[in-house]
Amino acid sequence: MALNLKTLVTRSISAAVFVVLLIGCVYWTYISFSVFFFAVSMIGLNEFYKIAEKMGARPFKTIGFIFGILTYVSFMSINNFLQVQSSSNSLSENEFMILNGIQKCSVAGIFLGPFIMLAFALFSKNENSIKNAMFTIGGIFYAVLPFSLLNQTVYFDNGGDIATLSPKLILGIIFLIWSNDTFAYLGGSLFGKNKMIEHVSPGKTWEGTIIGVLITFAVSFTFNSLIFKLDDYCWPILGILIPVLATIGDLVESKLKREAGIKDSGSIMPGHGGVLDRFDSLIFVSPFVYVFFKL
Repeated sequence: MALNLKTLVTRSISAAVFVVLLIGCVYWTYISFSVFFFAVSMIGLNEFYKIAEKMGARPFKTIGFIFGILTYVSFMSINNFLQVQSSSNSLSENEFMILNGIQKCSVAGIFLGPFIMLAFALFSKNENSIKNAMFTIGGIFYAVLPFSLLNQTVYFDNGGDIATLSPKLILGIIFLIWSNDTFAYLGGSLFGKNKMIEHVSPGKTWEGTIIGVLITFAVSFTFNSLIFKLDDYCWPILGILIPVLATIGDLVESKLKREAGIKDSGSIMPGHGGVLDRFDSLIFVSPFVYVFFKL
């Protein structure tokens, strides 16, 4: 196949802008980190609802976005952020109480949200209203919750009174995903013969997947000294866990698009597709990493 230089340039520029924006927002401040992933989650939710429409559903978009916002806000590390700010006298007691109250209301909202949506479906005149409500709820769980949990993961609890803001931890997780993607692609291109799940993703091979996992596992041993210090066993465990989960996340999104009959989830990134296309691995990795650190 002839090399399309115009497409290559477009993809390269788009990828470079994306990487700079991602690393800059993650590493700058907690506010930039949280705003970035909030934008990602809302765009991703919109893409999910468009995919759902392709699959014959009609999600309740307005109520979905309302509860999507509540879900994201409820998992923001407001308590950690407020403790840091109040300890430096940046916030008054009233400001602290107001912001803390907003988060508590958001937490109540996400627990009640699914039941409110199902009740709302009763009064909808659209056909398959329960199905539409389930797709509405599913979009929040798939496109919003994983990015929301990153807000908890970025504040690392090292046993102190106040959790430490640790953007390098998130970047380390993302680098492991990128490592797996890169070496799985190279390994599959050079040695791939046996298709993994051809009817879902024709390009994925067992050889490429295994090479991606093994090299990422090896790379993870350097992360204590190069990225972020954890207990000795943590990064190697993540070096196995993350590539496996990232691969599953990629396949799940491929299956979703295939059933919807579309090539890309969106077009926000020229040459790369949509938010769900770019973050499909992180969507699946984030909840498991959150549980891993909590345990």
